[in-house]
Amino acid sequence: MSVIALRPMRCLVFCMALLGTSQAAVTANVKVPVDIPVFIPCAANGAGELVELQGNLHILVRFTIDGKGGVHAATHAQPQGISGTGQTTGDKYHGTGVTQDQFNAKLGVEETFVNNFRIIGQGSGNNFLIHENFHVTIHPNGTVTAFVDNFSVDCR
Repeated sequence: MSVIALRPMRCLVFCMALLGTSQAAVTANVKVPVDIPVFIPCAANGAGELVELQGNLHILVRFTIDGKGGVHAATHAQPQGISGTGQTTGDKYHGTGVTQDQFNAKLGVEETFVNNFRIIGQGSGNNFLIHENFHVTIHPNGTVTAFVDNFSVDCR
């Protein structure tokens, strides 16, 4: 859910960098209403169930173009009051976690993305956990000197 909200920011960063404008830090702090169905495979004693999650996703975006042509951006997203009810069991679920992305570029690029999103259900064995760590460093000559992408989905 929060991954979808953050990835389009990269387009904004690249477009503004191409304009070559120099500006002070820009910060946007918004709440985005969400209403999405999520399948929880470990719910209902392993049979799985659909949960319609509703609430707000809080998103903070910081963006700066420095005086030397560097582009710096960061996002922070977290569920606020996101919850839902299992359509099979009637169990209550709550969305928790945080997703962050940091991006720096001038002649090279460095990006770090961390996503921890959890849908926590009543009782045990029906918590749906998503985690991703991503990092890339690309030097001005195009050489990739660091690349990590760890992604996991777990039911507990």
